[in-house]
Amino acid sequence: MRKSIENLGGRKLTGGRIIPNRTRRKYEIDRYPNEPTVGDTKNVIRRVRGNNVKVAFKFAEYANVNDQDTKKTTRVKIIRVNKNPANKDYTRRGVVTKGSILETELGLAKVVSRPGQDGIVNAIIIKQ
Repeated sequence: MRKSIENLGGRKLTGGRIIPNRTRRKYEIDRYPNEPTVGDTKNVIRRVRGNNVKVAFKFAEYANVNDQDTKKTTRVKIIRVNKNPANKDYTRRGVVTKGSILETELGLAKVVSRPGQDGIVNAIIIKQ
């Protein structure tokens, strides 16, 4: 179900019809959110405005984890989503978004990229 962001038409408070001045535009189309979870890597390719392509994760298995002390970045397997401050439901479902805390093989890491938009999981190690 694709719906428009703009509220065109509809009803008045009194119940009368509101007739829109114009039709809906292509750039106002809203899409279902892409919510990447932990699992075997699978990408979703979407055509976006300007005939461009967005490659996004549907499932993410690995993360590029950066250690701020040694300045080294390594590709590490994601074990699970430990916490997601964006949404409590995301924590329960294991959705990986920017700011979520992942449990990796190196320890806890905070995601700094947008996997649902960029198609890559970049993270930095959290020191306890």
